[in-house]
Amino acid sequence: MKINILIAAALTLILASCAETATQEKTYQLVWADEFETEGVLDAQKWFLETVAPENGSWYNNELQHYTDREDNAYISEGTLKIVAKKEEFTSTGTTKQYTSARLNSKFQFTYGKVEVRAKLPRTQGTWPAIWALGANINEVPWPKCGEIDIMEQLFEDHLMVQSAVHVQGRYGDHPALKQINVSDVTENFHIYGMIWDEEKIDFTVDGNVFFTYNPEDRSEDFWPFNKDQFLLLNVAVGGSLGGEVSPEFEQDQMEVDYVRVYQKN
Repeated sequence: MKINILIAAALTLILASCAETATQEKTYQLVWADEFETEGVLDAQKWFLETVAPENGSWYNNELQHYTDREDNAYISEGTLKIVAKKEEFTSTGTTKQYTSARLNSKFQFTYGKVEVRAKLPRTQGTWPAIWALGANINEVPWPKCGEIDIMEQLFEDHLMVQSAVHVQGRYGDHPALKQINVSDVTENFHIYGMIWDEEKIDFTVDGNVFFTYNPEDRSEDFWPFNKDQFLLLNVAVGGSLGGEVSPEFEQDQMEVDYVRVYQKN
């Protein structure tokens, strides 16, 4: 009888230890963040404002804006980042366009982790806000081979929907892996857009709820380049093949970001 009791006690301790280990393995710790608490310009140690378009002065998808590094288009006030798209004539790299906005690239790069971005989206028809990530090797391994992770983007004039997508060499452009979800108040209220990325898959979340998982059977580089560093991007594009027709009444609108947080397993 005593032996059975001792065996049962030992098993209990082993199971408790295994449960504790499993819990520890699922614990995430904050490794990088911007809470946007300092008024004015962005923290240059955390962000790079990309202004030079890759396609001879034009951004992809026939977007209509110039991205600038001006405080007019990206600034911090009252505890949030504002990325502002404006209707204004602006000349850059010898090309004049009728809209401006901002595109922020994080200087932090990481492999695997959980990302959470609390944001409120613009409403004006023709704006195209996005929270996303690109392979840090993009200058050596061109898109889409470097891998793109769209944590959140909102297309055309549907303000009741957001979508998440993955672009890789095997699926990109008009044929990405993607899913849309209805979120009825994305322009009126903040929501937390996120991803959980590990060695096997990428889960996409809204307010902590997983609604889409990218987990390809083919683990080759064409479908899973996501074993290398990525960096984060925040931007608001205007018009083009995915932004849609711009409202003739558009003057300016913004994506407001409360925080960006990156966690990794301890």
